[in-house]
Amino acid sequence: MSFPETPQGDPAPIPVPTAKPARPEFSSGPCPKRPGWSADAVAAKAWLGRSHRASGPKAQLKSVIDRLTTLLEVPEGYRVGIVPASDTGAFEMAMWSMLGARPVDMLVWESFGAGWASDAVKQLKLDDCRVLEAGYGALPDLGDVRPDADICFTQNGTTSGARIADFDWIPADREGLTLVDATSAVFAQPVDWAKVDVLTFSWQKVLGGEGAHGVLILSPRAVERLESFTPDRPLPKIFRLTKGGKLIEGIFSGATINTPSMLAVADCVDALDWVEEIGGLPAMMARANANAAALQAWVDRTDWVENLVAAPAHRSNTSVCLKLVDARIAALNEAGQRAFVKAMTGALDKAGAAYDIGGYRDAPPGLRIWCGATVDTADIEALTPWLDWAFATALADL
Repeated sequence: MSFPETPQGDPAPIPVPTAKPARPEFSSGPCPKRPGWSADAVAAKAWLGRSHRASGPKAQLKSVIDRLTTLLEVPEGYRVGIVPASDTGAFEMAMWSMLGARPVDMLVWESFGAGWASDAVKQLKLDDCRVLEAGYGALPDLGDVRPDADICFTQNGTTSGARIADFDWIPADREGLTLVDATSAVFAQPVDWAKVDVLTFSWQKVLGGEGAHGVLILSPRAVERLESFTPDRPLPKIFRLTKGGKLIEGIFSGATINTPSMLAVADCVDALDWVEEIGGLPAMMARANANAAALQAWVDRTDWVENLVAAPAHRSNTSVCLKLVDARIAALNEAGQRAFVKAMTGALDKAGAAYDIGGYRDAPPGLRIWCGATVDTADIEALTPWLDWAFATALADL
């Protein structure tokens, strides 16, 4: 959208939109709840005040594992477990327990991948560790990965809006393991399980669940690594996946390492009920695709904003990141650009039209709008006039 100008050359004010999104939550984590969510419905499913070791709560934890396995079409022989500390805990657990047996290639194109790379180099101090890096909005050359190396990467860069197009670049006969942080990708993008040995995510992303817990999925090759490799570093209790050289099976049957929040578990149950009601994984992917398409259609007809990711195949359908390309904003220094974005998001927040859509703090100044399946496409369509209004409002005050 372009704006009419006054005789002085300034943009004329545009009217305040009349219709707001029914649900103005567009945060990229914790993410919006499912349509129709209620605290009462979740509380009714929760084993509150009970030990997580009791038969009922333990069975509920196991049911979450089983349903995730089915809904995500995890192959037979893979292990699915619930672990502490969200996706971060799950991915760190895998890194600290498995890396060091062979060379490692860390692929970085946003802040979380950069964090994993920093830990590999500075904390684990791996002997043969390469960091293949690209800036926000781009991907490194995936053809550079070594087939004999363990590979660590984010499937969908939550803070950059850049994702891998597919898993074809990973050799089927690879010698190393593939560790994938898929927290903003699962339930929205396909996973080629034949190319994945470790996959982690959190309920708080595409499912819109509460935080605190992570999911760790291991292939048979990953289990073999765990049972045959002893890292030369001490492991905190919450990182230990083996005991006496054997996998701790309880992690994958509902006996969590530490005490879980049974309210968060019930919230995940509620989300999974909804996923099944709407048609499972295909329906979830279709909803995310429709949301991202609606937002991109507005971007394509608007002259002051562009997708941060230039290549369409690499654009996220969940954490969509946008950059402001208007010449007047581009002329500002970074602090000025961030102040402008803050003015936009502050106006939207005050109007109750959109919450939490500022770009990630380490990303280039811009917007980040969650388009995952728990968002309704009608709310994305209702949001876009408000984005135009917020831009014009902030520009008038510049």
